[in-house]
Amino acid sequence: MRSMDMSVTRQTILIVDDQPENLVLLEAGLEDIALIITCHNPARVVNLALSYAPDIILLDIEMPDINGFDLCKMLKEHPRTKHCAIIFITSHNDFENETKALALGAVDFIGRPINLNVCRIRIQNHLHIRSQEILLQQAYDLLQKEKEHLHITLNSIGDAVIATDKNENVTFLNPVAQRLTGWNGHSAIGQPVSKILTLLDATTNEPMLNPVSIALRDNRVVALALNAKIISRQGREFQVEDSAAPIKDANGVVTGAVVVFQDVTESIAMATQMSHLTNHDQLTGLPNRLLLHDRLLQAIPRNQKALTKLAVLLIDIDNFKFLNDTLGHQAGDKVIFQLSQRLEQLCDAHTSLSRIGGDEFVLMVSDIITANHIEIIASQASSLAGEPVMLNEEEYKLSVSIGISVFPDDAKNEKELVRHADTAMYRAKSLGRDRFCYFSEELQNVVDNRFAIERQLKRALDDHALEVFYQPKHNLITGALAGAEGLVRLRAEDGTIIPPDNFIPLAEETGLIHPLGEQVLDQCCAAASRWLKQGSPVKVGVNIAALQFSNSGFFDTVTRALKKYDLPAELLELEVTESALMHDFDETRNILQKLSDIGVSISLDDFGTGYSSLSYLRFFPLGVLKVDRSFVKDMLSDGQARSIVDAIIHLARSMHLELVAEGIETKAQLDALRDLGCQEGQGYYYSKPLPVAEFESRYVNMADATYCARLQLVDSHRT
Repeated sequence: MRSMDMSVTRQTILIVDDQPENLVLLEAGLEDIALIITCHNPARVVNLALSYAPDIILLDIEMPDINGFDLCKMLKEHPRTKHCAIIFITSHNDFENETKALALGAVDFIGRPINLNVCRIRIQNHLHIRSQEILLQQAYDLLQKEKEHLHITLNSIGDAVIATDKNENVTFLNPVAQRLTGWNGHSAIGQPVSKILTLLDATTNEPMLNPVSIALRDNRVVALALNAKIISRQGREFQVEDSAAPIKDANGVVTGAVVVFQDVTESIAMATQMSHLTNHDQLTGLPNRLLLHDRLLQAIPRNQKALTKLAVLLIDIDNFKFLNDTLGHQAGDKVIFQLSQRLEQLCDAHTSLSRIGGDEFVLMVSDIITANHIEIIASQASSLAGEPVMLNEEEYKLSVSIGISVFPDDAKNEKELVRHADTAMYRAKSLGRDRFCYFSEELQNVVDNRFAIERQLKRALDDHALEVFYQPKHNLITGALAGAEGLVRLRAEDGTIIPPDNFIPLAEETGLIHPLGEQVLDQCCAAASRWLKQGSPVKVGVNIAALQFSNSGFFDTVTRALKKYDLPAELLELEVTESALMHDFDETRNILQKLSDIGVSISLDDFGTGYSSLSYLRFFPLGVLKVDRSFVKDMLSDGQARSIVDAIIHLARSMHLELVAEGIETKAQLDALRDLGCQEGQGYYYSKPLPVAEFESRYVNMADATYCARLQLVDSHRT
């Protein structure tokens, strides 16, 4: 393919022929009349046409792979090439081919052998036609733009226009002015403009000076004062906005004035309505967060001056999301509306109600003199909310959690008042719901600490900066290493370790437990794989939270980690609690069974502290029981605790389950557990959880010989 230099206005011809000699002939004969693009590969034609937008495309009919007819059809179907003029070059001169070509959109034929003089004339004619089409299209586009401009201009003339002479007598009214004033053009001509255009103050009904008078007197453009209205000849009122200007002749002499005005009655009504919508909740009609903010801004200085208190009670419906998801949003809206009507019973000159969120309301109580007044309002709100509601012909009992913040005791401004009430409300939720709590500095510190930990946890997850410490498990008879438990650690900005009890529940509440669990599993599998390759296999236990089983992809997450690090499934142990097994019995059992089938060990953690149902041992594929540290701690001083440990050991032995005692801190506890027949244990007597490097240096090369032999069988099985 070869192209020639051209100016920006030069027309373009694309020649398509699978015979190079034909391309050379046509290019030589046409290169002086247009930019020539040649192509011998039919498959490239559409892309070339899109790139160069040719005015004419010369197509050979008979070509391999894609013939000219097919190419023509493709070009005509594409929105960017359908307007190209297509001329076929063919040695056939029959009616059938000609009919087919014209039906596909071709404009002409050039027969073979090609007569260059005839060919040039035909091409030039079609180029001329094409240039005329372009000019015509440009003219049409310009005409459309002018038409559109005129259309917009005409539609914009929706204002009323009245012209006067220099004596303020009317000389012209347009149709809009006639409609608004009630005067027709004939009867208004010659009348004083003040008679035709009667202006009054919309609030006081006092007469207003006509702007025409001011424009003529001061020889300047005048805008009408705001809040003006006119009264038509028939007595109808319209609120208007207007301006007036003097009319001058060619010599600058004032010959009259013109006043232009428009009806803004609907606009003002709409603005009023929009203001209401902006400041009120659509479902309940109550003030929303914006209006509450304004009311607090006004109430704070008033109470400050009067030396009274102002309270914000933030009311949140307990378990509303569950009700909304279960019964549907219409039922949820019905609950919101009914509660709003009940709470409005508490409103008076000193108390107002707002809805600031989905299921959140705020009672603003001002001019408070006695402290017990707040408690009375909170108790009444709780009682009103507790009355049953009818949904789908059934009664439902509701409850609310209420957070209370008081000015000036708890906050200095309106934002702090609402924020502190929100903090207190969450405290009420955490205490069991269906109650009210006051804000306190201690509570704020707890909340601030919670948010700080949440930020650090999110940052650690984003940066993959979580750490996993490893606590060794030992054979209680030989003392040899029998495995390790991976325990996640979050490091604070100052380098200290944040206790897991401070961030694991938070991770579960916020949904961060899923990425947290994946990262811990990944680190544990990586470590176990590394130790295996070093010749010191160590079975690693990983704690699994109940919420992780709600993730339908949990099984795939585990198998993906095993595959990523080429780790035998037998070197991974998943530790679950009884509450995790209760989360979704059937789904959890299904997931654990699939994991057990591929060789992953399942350990029941803290056995004896939860439901302790023996059905777990029967229905779940458990391989290990872990005796809770609370029993180990008390077994030497509490006979009942020792009996429980003994019973668990016998139970595990009878069901062929491995047993691991947690929290071994003394030699006496170790001896007692060994005497009772417990096989394995862990605790500070042996070691606290250690960073991975320290664990490796102290324990990786101490794997129990029996344990190693067992893993050699695993390796041989894999091989």
